[in-house]
Amino acid sequence: MNWKYFKIAIALVLLLLVLIPTYRYFSSIDWTNKHSAKIAALSVLSQTDNTGSFRLRVRDFEFLVRVAGLQNDGPAAILLHGFPESSIMWEDLLGKAAAAGYRVVAFDQRGYSPGARPLGVSNYELDHLTADVMAVANEVGFDRFHLVGHDWGAVVGWNVVMEQEERVETWTALSIPHIGVFFDAVQNHTEQKERSGYFKILQLPILPEYKFIANHQDYFKKSMASSRENYLAEYLSLQAEWGACTAMLNWYRAMDVPKIVANKKYERVVKRPSLFIWGKEDRVIAPEIIPQQKAWIDAPYKELALATGHGIIQTKPDTVIQEILAHFKQGKL
Repeated sequence: MNWKYFKIAIALVLLLLVLIPTYRYFSSIDWTNKHSAKIAALSVLSQTDNTGSFRLRVRDFEFLVRVAGLQNDGPAAILLHGFPESSIMWEDLLGKAAAAGYRVVAFDQRGYSPGARPLGVSNYELDHLTADVMAVANEVGFDRFHLVGHDWGAVVGWNVVMEQEERVETWTALSIPHIGVFFDAVQNHTEQKERSGYFKILQLPILPEYKFIANHQDYFKKSMASSRENYLAEYLSLQAEWGACTAMLNWYRAMDVPKIVANKKYERVVKRPSLFIWGKEDRVIAPEIIPQQKAWIDAPYKELALATGHGIIQTKPDTVIQEILAHFKQGKL
């Protein structure tokens, strides 16, 4: 055997093992930044705008905001999306809430809005995400508001309602229970720890980005195939831009569960009327932990379990929206 040629062959194989995945990833990035260009073409939200998509300048950032019914004189509401979605997931609720007289804002949160995508994991800690919600509320003139959050949006919302209870009329959490209960269970509850095992995968460097982006987002397309066509198109466009997927994943990378549980920061009582809707087929949440949150809610509380999975407003939109609007109306103290 000619060891010289054998070594060359091995080197070429190793080179291909690096080059092929690299090509699959970088060729899948949208270097034209179509999503950012689409957002940049939007108008800045003004006092005369009532409904539609706009840019909103808040502190050092610029968020994509979807608004509806701002011409109304009724109560306000803010809607917080989850991972890996965007504010488009609230399209139906925006319209129906506005028709019922509410002033409604949903925004693409930090990392999802191209103009609010800071570098560094620490910039995606929960305190920053919470501050963004309050800054948006202040900028649009919402002194008090109903608050709704799904998935990561629910995580942020739980913290908002604990820290800013005087600003929140009612609170609706979809899929994620009280975060004091949830984070403790991720650390200490056997089944929840297993269900949340994907956290550690998403916290890894580089590999999650490759999984979501490579091969023209084939994995993501399959995992989100049940989304509406226009929703999926926006999610794909948003995520394909350089840095976007990393920013979205930084929400997970900034989540230090052992530290959170040790300092008990989120083990606080919620004192606003609360509605919790979850799916009995949800693979993310262990059902056994849900009853524990009642001990952390010192206000009117309603819980609704639906025969569906994690994305409950996507699969049961009519029921979820009806319950949310009823909660807005009945839950105000």
